[in-house]
Amino acid sequence: MTEVRDNLLYTESHEWILKKDGIARMGITDYAQNHLTDVVYAELPKAGDRFSKGDEISTVESVKSVSEIYVPVSGEVTAVNDRLDGEPELINNSPYDDGWLLEIKMDDESELEKLLLPSEYRKKVD
Repeated sequence: MTEVRDNLLYTESHEWILKKDGIARMGITDYAQNHLTDVVYAELPKAGDRFSKGDEISTVESVKSVSEIYVPVSGEVTAVNDRLDGEPELINNSPYDDGWLLEIKMDDESELEKLLLPSEYRKKVD
């Protein structure tokens, strides 16, 4: 069964957001990593890069495909998960904890209002 956490917000394209003090940590959902199968590489932006909501921010490569990751909010990247360079499998093993992708300082927190609540996301993936 797909894990959907109650403390996160979700996108239609299977990214998750954890908001804390104007910073959004993001990654791909358990559902997404399950469908990708074994992740072998994650291409991440650099701290200081700026993105607008909906921009492609990253790609995740698995043994069977390459998937684009889209940023659900506009802002500036403040941190990336450097552990993924040597351990991309963290995305599969721990998509919500150790396998997070990046953190972004949000320009406009009202963009979060357009994301899916856990209950809405569960209906989409169950």
